[in-house]
Amino acid sequence: MEITGRITADATIHKVNSDKQVVNFSIAINDSYKPKNSTEPREIVTNIDCSYWLNAKTAEWLKKGALVQLFGRIGLSVYNSSDGKALGRLTFHTNSLKILVFAKKVQENNNSGASSNIVQEKEPSDIPF
Repeated sequence: MEITGRITADATIHKVNSDKQVVNFSIAINDSYKPKNSTEPREIVTNIDCSYWLNAKTAEWLKKGALVQLFGRIGLSVYNSSDGKALGRLTFHTNSLKILVFAKKVQENNNSGASSNIVQEKEPSDIPF
């Protein structure tokens, strides 16, 4: 299966056992539809938790705002909340990934002299590899 979306937060690396590492990140997929008997489109955002086991060094490129294309299989985690409610979460077990647009953090001064982080897109052809 193939999915494409934007990374919602910088990827994290978690150690499993003593020798395995997994890269965890989440993507958002935007979609819209027009309900029957309505002129206004409805926007839908689906968040999917992703894991990538093949190369932990990939995490340094998986930053918030990057657009990624993922190949793998989808899963569903079902659990009960503390109040007994049944909940579910989509997961995606990534076999291969392609970064379509990199995210680049840039420092910019505003009128008060304080700095803020702004995410700007960087084309893949600008990356040295």
